[in-house]
Amino acid sequence: MKKIFVLDTNVILFDSQAIFKFKDNDVVICFTVLEEIDKFKRDMTENGRNARHFSRILDDFRKKGDLAKGVLISKEGGKLWIDIADMEREKLSGDKKSSLTNDHIILMSALRLSKDKKNKVFFLTKDTNLRIRADVLGVNSKDYEPEHVNIEELYSGVQEMPVSKKEIDDFFVNRRMPLPSKQKIYPNGCILLKDEVDKNHTAIARYDHGQDVLVPLQKRQEGIWGIFPRNMEQSFALDLLLNDKIQLVSLVGKAGTGKTLLALAAGLMKTLDEGVYQKLLVARPIYPMGKDLGYLPGDIEEKLNPWMQPIFDNLEYLLGTSGYAASTATKEPHPRTPRKAGYTELIHQGMLSIEPLTYIRGRSIPNQYMIVDEAQNLTPHEIKTIITRVGQNTKIILTGDCYQIDNPYIDSSSNGLTYVVERFKNEMIAGHVTLNKGERSKLAELAANLL
Repeated sequence: MKKIFVLDTNVILFDSQAIFKFKDNDVVICFTVLEEIDKFKRDMTENGRNARHFSRILDDFRKKGDLAKGVLISKEGGKLWIDIADMEREKLSGDKKSSLTNDHIILMSALRLSKDKKNKVFFLTKDTNLRIRADVLGVNSKDYEPEHVNIEELYSGVQEMPVSKKEIDDFFVNRRMPLPSKQKIYPNGCILLKDEVDKNHTAIARYDHGQDVLVPLQKRQEGIWGIFPRNMEQSFALDLLLNDKIQLVSLVGKAGTGKTLLALAAGLMKTLDEGVYQKLLVARPIYPMGKDLGYLPGDIEEKLNPWMQPIFDNLEYLLGTSGYAASTATKEPHPRTPRKAGYTELIHQGMLSIEPLTYIRGRSIPNQYMIVDEAQNLTPHEIKTIITRVGQNTKIILTGDCYQIDNPYIDSSSNGLTYVVERFKNEMIAGHVTLNKGERSKLAELAANLL
C-alpha cells in the first residue's frame, strides 16, 4: 500500500528538502502551507533561507508538470502534489476560511485524505499540540525526524576492555598494543584497559586505526596553559584536542564537565605556543535561555558581549586576568600567560577571534583552530553548513550538552551535534568523547545531577 505524507509548514522550515525523503511514497503540501511559507521568504534567518530554497524547488517542478495533479520527484516513483481542495471549496461555495486557523485547515486536509482507505496517510509536523489534535481526530501523526539519533544510545567514544596483567605491563613498556579482541572499535576510540583479575590495575589508550594498534595518550608534565585533566574522560578529550591528525573533535557533556575550557586551552596551546594554526576562532549560535530581552544597544561588539560572555569567562580563567590562579591544580600561572594583556590584546593582534555563527555562510576558514560552542542548538543542516566552511589545515571542535537545547525546532535526538557524532564515528580524522563527571564545583555537580 502506497503511503501519503502530508507535511506541515514547520517541517519545510526545518528541512527545505524534506519532500525528497520519502522514496516511492507521495508527498502532499496543503495550499495553506504555501501561503505560510511565503511569509518567511524575506527573513534572514535559517527559516527564511529554507523558505526561499523550498520555493525554488517548487518552481523547478512547476516547469515539469501540474503541481495540483502531481509531479514525479523520485526515481522510485514518489510524487508531489499540492492540495487545493480547500481553495476550490471557498471559490464554489463562498465559504470564508478566515474563521479557521491555518493549523486547522492543514489538519482538515490530512483528515480528508485519510478517509480514502486506498492509501495510508501520515501527517508530519513538529508541533506537539497539533500531533495530539491529529491523533484525537484519528489521523496518523508523527514528528519529522530525518536524522533521529537515540540520545541514550549515542556513541560515547569510550570503551572498557578487559585484558591480562601482562598485556597491560607490556603496553606500558612497548607503548603500543595490538587489538586484544575482535571487539568493534571505531577510529580514535578511547579505551580503558582493565586487568581481568586486579580491577585497580588499568591503563588508558587510544585506537590508532591507521596502524591498527592501541597507543598511549599524549601527556604534558607542565599542563595545558595551567590546566591538567582531572579525570579519565578529560584525559581522552585533551588527547584528541592536541592531535593534529584529528581534524574534527566533538565533546558532549553536562554543564561543568570542562568541555569549553579544555577546548580553549588546547586551542591556545596549538595557536600561540606551537604555531600550528594562525588563529583561534571561537563561535557560538545565538539563542536566548528563556524570554529574549529584545534588541541590545551599542555597536556589534557591544551587542555580542552578553552572548559571548561565557567564552570571555573561560579565557580570563586561562589567561589569569580574573584575579585567581590559572589553575586549581597549580599555584603558578602558565609561564607564557600574558596576565596583564588579557584576551582583548590577542583579539587586537589577530590571534583570537570570537564571533557569532550568523554570518558564516559562504566563508572559507583555513589554518585556524575553530571551536563551536553550544553546538547542540544547531540543526543538522546548520552543522553541515559550518563544517563545510572548514579549509585546509583547520581543526574544528564541537562542544555542547544535548539536554540543554534552546532552539525550539530541535531536541536531544534531532540536533546537529548528535548527528555529527553518529555520522563521523567511522572516520579516521574525527574523534569523540562524552564527559560525564562535573568538575566545576560540588554545587554545580549536584545541581546538574539533581535538578
